[in-house]
Amino acid sequence: MSLTTIDDAGRLETVRLGMWAFLASELMFFGPLLLGWAYGRISMPDGFAWASRQTDLWLGTLNTAILLSSSAAMALAVQLSALQLKRQVGRCLLACAALGVVFLLIKFYEWHREWAEHLFPGPDFAGPAHTGAPYFFVVYFSATFLHAIHLTIGIGVTLTMWRRVHKSLGPLPQPALHAAGLYWHFVDVVWVALFPMLYLVERTP
Repeated sequence: MSLTTIDDAGRLETVRLGMWAFLASELMFFGPLLLGWAYGRISMPDGFAWASRQTDLWLGTLNTAILLSSSAAMALAVQLSALQLKRQVGRCLLACAALGVVFLLIKFYEWHREWAEHLFPGPDFAGPAHTGAPYFFVVYFSATFLHAIHLTIGIGVTLTMWRRVHKSLGPLPQPALHAAGLYWHFVDVVWVALFPMLYLVERTP
């Protein structure tokens, strides 16, 4: 094994460790929301059950499938980068970013419908105001908005990586691609946790 290969492996491991530390700190944004959801479900079960059933299960399921597909595209991009397949890596990154944009468009449409149906907590809230239903939607809108911000950042990072790959004349930037991949998968995992909490739990028999 050459010294160059050893240096590249060490650099990649350093990037991974640094990215894991960063993602661990990012959990502090979502941790309080998860605890708030657990508190509301235990202390206000009737309101939480009613409110959860107002979310659009079909759109939530569709968005979950889209985000899982985007993660598959990102994982493939990272794997192909090891083979220095520049064109294929670029296509996978573009597919990943495009699926992220589709996710956001569906989410914006879902928010618009919920706003029109007066499900946003406030004076015009359409649900039972004193049963915990508004509290559920505070958690719901806060969590999904925060996730959308992280996804938007992920799309920007992915497009930046695509630009670097597209303009690269030498070896593909594997450490940077691995970091981008870890961030994207983190955003995906957060949604996989939010989806059953906000859409599924209160629909179980």
